[in-house]
Amino acid sequence: MSDFLTKEESMREPLQAAFSETMNPIGLNGVEFIEYTTARPQALGQVLEMMGFRPIARHRSREVQLYRQGDINIVVNAHASTDPVGPLSAGLAGDEQMHTRIAAIALRVRDAQTAFNYVVDKGAWAVNTYPQVMELNIPAIHGAGGSRLYFVDRYKEFSIYDVDFVPTPGVDQHPPATAGMHFFGIVQYIGLDRSDDWLTFYQELMGAQPVPAHERFGILPQGTLIRFPSTDTSASFMMQLIEPEGDMFDGAEYVQRIGFGVHDVRAAVQQLSEQHVEFVKTSGAHTDARGAITKTYEHGVVFEFVHSQFGVKS
Repeated sequence: MSDFLTKEESMREPLQAAFSETMNPIGLNGVEFIEYTTARPQALGQVLEMMGFRPIARHRSREVQLYRQGDINIVVNAHASTDPVGPLSAGLAGDEQMHTRIAAIALRVRDAQTAFNYVVDKGAWAVNTYPQVMELNIPAIHGAGGSRLYFVDRYKEFSIYDVDFVPTPGVDQHPPATAGMHFFGIVQYIGLDRSDDWLTFYQELMGAQPVPAHERFGILPQGTLIRFPSTDTSASFMMQLIEPEGDMFDGAEYVQRIGFGVHDVRAAVQQLSEQHVEFVKTSGAHTDARGAITKTYEHGVVFEFVHSQFGVKS
């Protein structure tokens, strides 16, 4: 959510002089975590464990679990509350209690507060957070469909999890990635004729650039593809912006699924199938060397696999 989506250029806030880098203005360096909100944390946890994730830590004061494999972190938030829950996304309320959905994306940046100030100055809408005692205050802005975009600068030797989470005893805190899985991208569904608006949002605030039409990834190439910059080339990630098809009108905007990169799609699908993950097999979407997509779990949880050269081979 941003003034870029609602205001004329002359009405927007001026740029901060402190950021002269045009290619990567906030020092992006990949994705720190994806957060799901759910009323069925055990069911979602079973899906994640089939995918190779392991529950490595729990939040100190909330019903929130951290899952990890390789360099991929997924937060499962089942903190049922109508009040903001501090450094994590808003609690479940009303109809949302029936759905499992992606509620937040945390971006690794050079300096979290400076990045937050920059994007707010550029027109992003700030999220008011309410951290409790001994909790980090992670700055955030509004994203698609009520989701949040967090800015995290503690992700190396000392991370945000060292403050807010308690490690699960006896569990490897750094489980290896299944089939070399690594974070590749995000699929965001947007409203009709909104591609230019969202492209401008990500381009002007974060330095994302459109990918040429001939350069495509995976098995579902529709929509507008953009690439986000990164201080580490291997941490760069994609976003696919998808409008409603044909004459269908759907104004809903939300983050729909995560894309994982693997070196060998077929080998990854074989390994995950042995762990009871089911993949879509239709004429329009089936496993091949370019990619694969899982069936829908928990009424909205889908994972896509894409051939990628990055990541660590298993």
